[in-house]
Amino acid sequence: MVQMMERRCGLHIEADRPGMLTVRDVARMLNCSARTIYRLNDAGKMPKPVRLGGLVRWPRKTVESWITQGCPKAEKMEVSR
Repeated sequence: MVQMMERRCGLHIEADRPGMLTVRDVARMLNCSARTIYRLNDAGKMPKPVRLGGLVRWPRKTVESWITQGCPKAEKMEVSR
């Protein structure tokens, strides 16, 4: 299933990348624009980001888990830690 999502969503998991993802990182994983990520976030269709001062970041494990689960709406997503 993960391989299917990798092909379908354009997922590129890189082990040497940091644990917190920028909007560009998430967009690259989903093969879409940064604006699309903000739209998905505003609509509640993806995990909420963490705000660090003026920065917006998503935890890598949370995004990868969300993609693995088939990109469900955020409120339906299983939380894995």
